[in-house]
Amino acid sequence: MRLLHTSDWHLGRSFHREGMLDHQAVFVDHLVDVVERERVDLVVVSGDVYDRALPHVDAVRLADETLARLAASRARVVITSGNHDSAQRLGFSSRLIDAAGVFIRTDASGIGIPVLLGDEHGPVAVHGIPYLDPESVREPWGLAARSHEAALTEAMRRVRADLAARPAATRSVVLAHAFVAGGEPSESERDISVGGVSMVPTSLFDGVTYTGLGHLHGRHTLTGAVRYSGSPLAYSFSEAAHRKGSWLVELGPAGLGAVEFVDAPVPRPLARLRGTLEELLTSADHGRHEGSWVQATLTDPVRPLQAMERLRARFPHALVLAFDPAGDRPAGPPAGRTAGRSDHAVALEFVEAVRGAPAAEDESGLLQVACEACCDDPDVDTWISEAADPVRSVAWEPR
Repeated sequence: MRLLHTSDWHLGRSFHREGMLDHQAVFVDHLVDVVERERVDLVVVSGDVYDRALPHVDAVRLADETLARLAASRARVVITSGNHDSAQRLGFSSRLIDAAGVFIRTDASGIGIPVLLGDEHGPVAVHGIPYLDPESVREPWGLAARSHEAALTEAMRRVRADLAARPAATRSVVLAHAFVAGGEPSESERDISVGGVSMVPTSLFDGVTYTGLGHLHGRHTLTGAVRYSGSPLAYSFSEAAHRKGSWLVELGPAGLGAVEFVDAPVPRPLARLRGTLEELLTSADHGRHEGSWVQATLTDPVRPLQAMERLRARFPHALVLAFDPAGDRPAGPPAGRTAGRSDHAVALEFVEAVRGAPAAEDESGLLQVACEACCDDPDVDTWISEAADPVRSVAWEPR
């Protein structure tokens, strides 16, 4: 049996406010092509199909199209929910959808009941473990501790109880959405720690023929049989060096066979650039990044004017701009010098201290308008003292 392990699609996610749905659709085309080209028998998706519990209608439409295309392919499909998914919404009508060869497993009460498949070498039991919130399963499962390790330990106890009752030749596949020790997080995953602890040991999955993990967005090989596929697209600049794709796994008569990584298409690469604005705009070394999404850190000692506009003249997809001046940094505005001074004067001093140059005349005018706007609120109630009437020393009048 040949299985393709993928996860963390995050359909509907944006990248620094740039829509990703078209790029995600490119990945779906690639996925379906790999299924046919590599004669894949089983596609497993280890959680985070959507980016949010209430996905946008366009994300739902793409998910619907994806599942319909996979159902019409040569492969069966097993999907579990992740911490970004709504288990109830993703799992809606799952019993009906099973009939199409797409098995969506989102209910913790079903853990230990596998999807049973087979090939010429015998049976394959696929156990889908959805993301388990430790608080939600602690009471119904009678857990001694509120932790991810306690929840997954009980889940794997149920899986092993099922496997123990099956023929010895049964090969096993487990899907889990969790932070397993040995993986390296990026900036785009949501923190799932409970009490400061989020990791679980790799040993929880000992004895399983193949464990396909989801949650971390980088691909990781924790052991030969325990792997993260990572997300198919980069969702933060911390993933600029990631290699994105899916694991193609052979299940042979003796268990786990060959495992290879199938690279996903990269509709738009990521680049993290650093240097002075002039260097970024003129260096030939950066020419290959002109079509990339760019995160630029400028090292100019003084902040250049209109830096982002000038940067986008060469890198039209520049999204993030930061400043890290080389050499001695400005000391900042002197402390304790605001008393008796106007807001406008303080703001001008701040601009000069941070930028290393005074504000231009038009900038000074804009700061003056801003300061006055902050001080003049037409909705503020006015209190007027009335010295003529000491009993009514303060009177209220709406402006």
